[in-house]
Amino acid sequence: MPGVVETQLMLGQIHLDQGRKEDAFLMFEAAARSGDPRAVNMLGRAYERGWGTTRNPATAALLYTHAADSGYGWALFNLADLYLAGQGVRADPGRAHVLYVAASRAGVAKALNMLGIMAERRMVPAAQPASAPMFFHAAAMAGDCWGCVNLARLHLAAGQTAQAMPWLRKALEYGFGDVFAAIATLVAARPEPLLRSVAQEATRRMMPPADDR
Repeated sequence: MPGVVETQLMLGQIHLDQGRKEDAFLMFEAAARSGDPRAVNMLGRAYERGWGTTRNPATAALLYTHAADSGYGWALFNLADLYLAGQGVRADPGRAHVLYVAASRAGVAKALNMLGIMAERRMVPAAQPASAPMFFHAAAMAGDCWGCVNLARLHLAAGQTAQAMPWLRKALEYGFGDVFAAIATLVAARPEPLLRSVAQEATRRMMPPADDR
């Protein structure tokens, strides 16, 4: 049987998925009173995204910091995003990098992808562009769809279509709307028949079911 916090978080997610953001916020707020880092993190997400409340990245940063103090991986990741974007906190890529490293060690695969991006763009002195493929590969192997997209992108840039294909297929398998759009854009101008089929599949998955149109 799930505990009270687990039930509140589950109900909050159900409300969120069904578009009842005010009800979701109330559930996350109630769950966060327990101090459980998962619940505090979700309340932070509500403030960051404006789910059922006024958007407030500064409050989100405080909540993420509280949850991150316990080593909770998603709070570390979300706080890193705020430091990288300079939302709710002063922009600090170095701090973001440290937090992404901690999140990756806590098992958050998306953090590995972000470390790859930071390395590729040399966003901090410690980030070496040559290490980007390693981070993207680690993220992709851990099931992160953006890691798959970025690894495929590097292979395509190197003219390695065959090596890119498995990662594009995995991204289609793991992904969602934004990922499908990124894939379609990545391969849109490519003439290879295999990549044209990927573009068609990504475009198809971007479209809502017939009953929703």
